[in-house]
Amino acid sequence: MAAAGTETGTEVLAAFVRDFVSGQQDGRAAEVAAGVKDGRWTVLQLVEALGFCLENTDPRTRGRGIQLLSQVLLQCYSLLQEKEVLHLVLFYESRLQDHHLVIPSVLQGLRALSMCEVLSPGLAVSVLKAIFQEVHVQSLMQLDRHTVYSIITNFMSTREEGPFVEELFEVTSCYFPVDFTPPPNDPHGIQREDLILSLRAVLASTPQFAEFLLPLLIEKLDSELQSAKLDSLQTLTACCAIYGQKELQEFLPSLWSSLRREVFQTASEKIEMECLAALHALSACLSRSVLSSDSEDLLDSFLSSILQDCRHHLCEPDMKLVWPSAKLLQAAAGASLRTYHRITRSVLPLLLEQYTKHMQSSQRRTILEMLLGFLELQQKWGHVEEDESTLLSLQAPVCSVVFSALLDPSVQLQLVGIKALTILGSLQGFLSSSDLELVVDHLIRLALHEEDSQSSEAAMEAAGSLAPTYPKVFSGCMVPRLEEELQSGRAGKGREENYHNHHSLQQRCLQALAAVSTHTSIVKETVPVLLQHLQKVQKGTEARNTQDMVSVCQSLHRVALQCQQDAEGCWYFHQTVVPCLLAVAVQAAMPESTHTLPAKTLLEEEVLAAMIPVISAATTHLSPELAAQSVSHVVPLFLDGEVSFLPQNSFPCSFQPFGDGECLEAQRCLVALLMAFVCSLPRNVAIPQQERLLRELLALGCSCNCPFTATTAAKCFAGLVNKHPAGQQLTEILQLAVNRMEASLTEGPRRMQALTLLLWVTKALVLRYHPLSSCLTDKLLGLLGDTELGPAAADGFSLLMAESPDVLHKGCHADVRIMFRQRFFTDNVPKLVQGFHGAGPDVKANYLKSLSHVLNHLPKPVLVTELPTLLSLLLEALSCSDRVVQLSTLSCLHPLLLEAPQIMSLHVDTLVTKFLNLTSSPTMAVRIAALRCAHALTSLPTTVLLPYKGRVIRALAKPLDDKKRLVRKEAVAARGEWFLLGSPGR
Repeated sequence: MAAAGTETGTEVLAAFVRDFVSGQQDGRAAEVAAGVKDGRWTVLQLVEALGFCLENTDPRTRGRGIQLLSQVLLQCYSLLQEKEVLHLVLFYESRLQDHHLVIPSVLQGLRALSMCEVLSPGLAVSVLKAIFQEVHVQSLMQLDRHTVYSIITNFMSTREEGPFVEELFEVTSCYFPVDFTPPPNDPHGIQREDLILSLRAVLASTPQFAEFLLPLLIEKLDSELQSAKLDSLQTLTACCAIYGQKELQEFLPSLWSSLRREVFQTASEKIEMECLAALHALSACLSRSVLSSDSEDLLDSFLSSILQDCRHHLCEPDMKLVWPSAKLLQAAAGASLRTYHRITRSVLPLLLEQYTKHMQSSQRRTILEMLLGFLELQQKWGHVEEDESTLLSLQAPVCSVVFSALLDPSVQLQLVGIKALTILGSLQGFLSSSDLELVVDHLIRLALHEEDSQSSEAAMEAAGSLAPTYPKVFSGCMVPRLEEELQSGRAGKGREENYHNHHSLQQRCLQALAAVSTHTSIVKETVPVLLQHLQKVQKGTEARNTQDMVSVCQSLHRVALQCQQDAEGCWYFHQTVVPCLLAVAVQAAMPESTHTLPAKTLLEEEVLAAMIPVISAATTHLSPELAAQSVSHVVPLFLDGEVSFLPQNSFPCSFQPFGDGECLEAQRCLVALLMAFVCSLPRNVAIPQQERLLRELLALGCSCNCPFTATTAAKCFAGLVNKHPAGQQLTEILQLAVNRMEASLTEGPRRMQALTLLLWVTKALVLRYHPLSSCLTDKLLGLLGDTELGPAAADGFSLLMAESPDVLHKGCHADVRIMFRQRFFTDNVPKLVQGFHGAGPDVKANYLKSLSHVLNHLPKPVLVTELPTLLSLLLEALSCSDRVVQLSTLSCLHPLLLEAPQIMSLHVDTLVTKFLNLTSSPTMAVRIAALRCAHALTSLPTTVLLPYKGRVIRALAKPLDDKKRLVRKEAVAARGEWFLLGSPGR
């Protein structure tokens, strides 16, 4: 019975083999493999069953037989015994000489055997030798080449020694540099860059390739093909990460020669950049080798070659090769601390000598810029011991050169000197106390008295950078002198002939005080000076007080921003500045004060608008605990007139910004300051009496005659609603708001106030995906057909989509959901299109304007996908007489011409006609936008544009004579591009 069973099993196996080899059932391979795994058959029995087809004269039959064996081995290789593996390897090696149709299946079998743990020593070498001798790998199909590389990878991961390094290098390096263009509609999505990076990873995987790879890279660096140069340089840089001194030694002279030649001669910034990166990598590699080797110090000889070939160019009068040489030296110097000392020891004294020798400002600027590059490298290494640093030994001449640059009349040299001064100041222990006094002198002189604004602004920035390093010097020396200058400027106001000079000096003093406030100890000195100046300006009588107050607020705003990341400084600024600003404003809003000029000035919209960002920036970064402490004072001030926390709390009458009566109009406008505060609080800070506050704001927003006050009340209401927790209280206050808005929008004198409130509340709800937002948006869409409010409602769609500077943005902790613009687009653009088609001719422009506002703020990839359905409407919008519609539409079409040329080319006739018509618009901004679009048309397929070339060139001749320079500039650019259309190489 047993014999019969065995015979039956053998017959089944033979039947399975016949089914597979004949091509009738490929699934038999899996069944045979399963039988081998569970012990029904052995691999030897399978080979015996395959005997008839392995000896067949038809290569296809032989290939199918070996394919079956290989597929079984790929699933069962772990079951093989050492002797079985040996016989199978010998069998497969012999089959490598078979017909080319058989080879892919043979390779699959060898791949299976390469994964066997019982592979005898020496068989891996035997397999690789057979493959390299019998198979021309480069001519194989991609899948079969992958199989060969898999075999090699398997052997490399399991066998320590690989004697066929050169052969392995040859079968991979033949693809270098990669020259590949992906076929159209490639389902795999393989790009040339993917192949470049993958091949580079192989070539740079082992130092054993160095003796073969480095000559190849040097050869490719000498080629004329830029892509080959770039690939070679990037591969060299990658190799330096794993190479050592031994691998590089023989090739260093040739590598340096090639790199030097390219940097000296190339016109390509990209090649120059990669050459410098490669030199940096080589120097870093040699630096690492020095630390771990007792052999010859190749780093020193390599750096000597660089110095020998570059140093003398720094002294050439024509300075032709100065910059290439300096860049090479800096690339090497930046590789390690040792390379930095070796290079700077030779170069810095030479640069200082050359600076003294050359008297022209332009030459001195070039030399100082080179010196600046080496100073920046010193920053990289931080503090070093005095006996190691070349820079410390040259302290006096370096400072002398930098200070002389600050005194030079050339603004460009001054700017480089200021940069150098900033770096010197950042080096610990480099500047002495006397040097620091000179630094302050120079910075004050440049900041306040230098005519050129570039130098002045750069000096202020430098002061801000250095102040945290030397807070005592700047708070004790610079701040008092700036305060003195500020007071002298104010005292000189009476002399009319010097008024503008004094005003300019005051502006710069205020800016400098803000710029230097980059350390908490300095902030505590500068803030009182700024506030004192504000209070004194408030008491003045000059007509220019508005600008003075705005300038102080701008300086305070800068200080607030600089304090935000420091908890102590942030709280100090908030508790000092916010109460003071509120006190000054409340005092000005008192009925007894409103008739005076200073009070009128302080209550001007421009001044209040300048205070808003100060209070907002002082509040956004408060901790929840401190914010809660502050809100407990500010809200009662506005609701109950509680002034006790203000620094000047003795007021002639009560503060009632939500009260009735014309005499309180000045107080009502201070709601703008309340908005700045409460809308900047973190969301987890509870606002006292919030429901009452919301009702007061709602009433003020709907009833106030002053547009500024009504708008700030609406924005404040919207900011609070956006952060309000969901629930019954929010539902009730929103319903109240909807009722008030609907009543006011229907009729009456305050329809515009109601529309403003509707816009801001809608925005607040759209941002947080509140369900009521769609209802309010529908109300806005309905108003587009209103002859009185329609244009303003259309402009409101820009407000809905744009980033708001003072409320309802993430910086002030608003609830802003991702992709709210895309959602708004999806929900409402179909309604806008439908409304446009159904609207009367007198209001169609409102729909076009709304649509263009929405599209202008939509992410461009989203817009491109929707373009086919909207393009006809956009083209119609270009015929609208409203310049806002024209501008919005042009700005929307411009990027689409660049990003969707195929779609846009279908409408080229209409686009050309409309763009050319708009180049004669009476509005300069429209003419410029139309010319930019005409320029962008040239990105469309050339064959589509050529019939229009002559017409466009003739039409663009007219704006060449436009009275506005900016229009002429765009016309020149556009016409020049159309002239080149169709020319060779374009």
